[in-house]
Amino acid sequence: MFSKNNRLKKKKEFERVFKKGQSIKKDLLLFKYIENGLESPRIGIVISKKTCARASERNLVKRRIREIIKQQISNIKNLDIVIVVLSGINKDTEFARLENTINSILEKI
Repeated sequence: MFSKNNRLKKKKEFERVFKKGQSIKKDLLLFKYIENGLESPRIGIVISKKTCARASERNLVKRRIREIIKQQISNIKNLDIVIVVLSGINKDTEFARLENTINSILEKI
């Protein structure tokens, strides 16, 4: 779990990133990001029921993504980032594949 300072929580925060933010898509993830003017980055993760039908699978994928981001949070600029999980991902997706995808996207940002 991220600290409260590192989470996007409100609908308006997500909408701002979706409307005004830039995006990078790679493999099974889409990153939307925009500068936030704060001292720390804030992250939100979106995964639809169409992507994974079972809540337990969606939560597993989100936990894996959070763990990878937690390791890299000190390297992230002061941005609001929404990570959209695309279809094709499931509980069997390898952790290393997710980690490589996220790390390469964060390097581009």
